[in-house]
Amino acid sequence: MQSTVVIVFNKHQTLNLVADVEPDNAAAQAARDWLDETWARLGCEPFRLSGKVLLLDKILGIADSLGYTELSQNQDLAEQFAQQTALSLNKPHINVDLPGRVVGF
Repeated sequence: MQSTVVIVFNKHQTLNLVADVEPDNAAAQAARDWLDETWARLGCEPFRLSGKVLLLDKILGIADSLGYTELSQNQDLAEQFAQQTALSLNKPHINVDLPGRVVGF
């Protein structure tokens, strides 16, 4: 499956990434594990007052923490982020809207 991951950092900075993935349960779990580990490694903080962190929050937090400059200059990292996001959500189009704090499909 080909999945497009669009990350909107602000009205002037957007990244369009494409990931070719073969989704299955094991790959989806490995992707969720990667998101968990990366969230913790980057020291991301919960967005919700309750402290609860959902999968979509992790995607937002990681994209925000890495930022436009890092993801636009480090192709391997950008590809890895897109692949893990695509595998974890199993959707053909994913929009990560940082200003709106929303991940849409």
